[in-house]
Amino acid sequence: MKELSGKLILALSGGIDSMVLADKLLKAHADFVVAHCNFHLRGEESDGDERFVREYADNNGLTLYVKHFDTTGYAKEHKLSIEMAARELRYAWFEELRQQLGYDYIAVAHHADDQLETFFINLLRGAGIKGLKGMQPVNGHVIRPLLDISREEIHQYALENGLTWREDHTNAETQFLRNKIRHELLPVIDGISKEGRTSILKSIRHLASENALYRELLQEKLFQIVKQDGETQQYQYDNFPLSTLHSPLLFEWLRDYGFNTDQVQFIYEALSGQLGKSFFSPTHRVTIERDGLELTPIYNNNNISIELSYQTIDKDDRFVIDQSLKVAQLDYDKLTFPLQLRPWQTGDRFHPLGMKGSKLLSDFFVDQKMTTRQKEECQVLTTADGQIVWVVGRRIDDRFKVSENTKTIFLVRLS
Repeated sequence: MKELSGKLILALSGGIDSMVLADKLLKAHADFVVAHCNFHLRGEESDGDERFVREYADNNGLTLYVKHFDTTGYAKEHKLSIEMAARELRYAWFEELRQQLGYDYIAVAHHADDQLETFFINLLRGAGIKGLKGMQPVNGHVIRPLLDISREEIHQYALENGLTWREDHTNAETQFLRNKIRHELLPVIDGISKEGRTSILKSIRHLASENALYRELLQEKLFQIVKQDGETQQYQYDNFPLSTLHSPLLFEWLRDYGFNTDQVQFIYEALSGQLGKSFFSPTHRVTIERDGLELTPIYNNNNISIELSYQTIDKDDRFVIDQSLKVAQLDYDKLTFPLQLRPWQTGDRFHPLGMKGSKLLSDFFVDQKMTTRQKEECQVLTTADGQIVWVVGRRIDDRFKVSENTKTIFLVRLS
């Protein structure tokens, strides 16, 4: 175990792994407190683990923090396995405690055999390089000082140093995937090769270093392809011609926005000809546009906030047409008040400035090559009797334009 510096929170379950780590930290005179999670999954055994940890902390003068969880209820509410629910609960609490105490790291007792088991769990679930690279000795504020030490070495250390620990009877039950790997798969590997475990751990380290390089190159490529415009991101084909490489690139771009591998595959397959098609995650939407993909947060267009300012001025010889899309210059005498601002609706028509006759607003959007996000944001300013006078920020209605006969100008400005 490498020398540790900084203030630590040790995750102490009472099992042999965490008890060995606690002993090593004590002998290294590390600055640490202990934290214990009672998940209430094994009845009296869970409470026995807590009593054991409390006694150990008292005997060694260690500050102890204990947290009780309704793990089963959390798993049902969030539709998680018990194992995943416990993982989420404990790491969230550890980080909350770390910030509260102002400590540097959370020390957990994962070891080399845990690394092997995690590798095979992720392999069986179809993980990519990110899932197969294994756990890291340092991951943010989480450190794993025992990651290079085997379960056998940990057991030998505990015996040689007279340590006591709690046994979890569920570790022997093979209905759990991790335990199947531990008790059934890894012994088969041992029978095939004495160096099997060592070789797999070596491969995991290679994958970790290759993953780091891959991530760096990936960010460079995505920086070339993806452009940010406020909350909108655009994945631009012009910067990277369509190819099979889009599938992994799309996944790496979209995974942080709640899209899974199946959705990304559907998106990839739709790239060649389903213009306007949208795909949704719980928080975002991806839409296939003419020049690429557009990623936007999901929101209600009725809640879009637009501020307009109004001014009435007399027309004189100094009048000049304002070309800005943020300004509408209207003939005051042709308007019926009060004017109303609303989201556009299917079936809306107006007379675009410079055109004869009316046009569906949806067709105007197509002419303007507006994206789905721009369409959703579009608001219209109407007269009291419902006639559109301005597609805000786009075009005024020809019927309400300033002409030679206009006496008073009603000026509307988009803030």
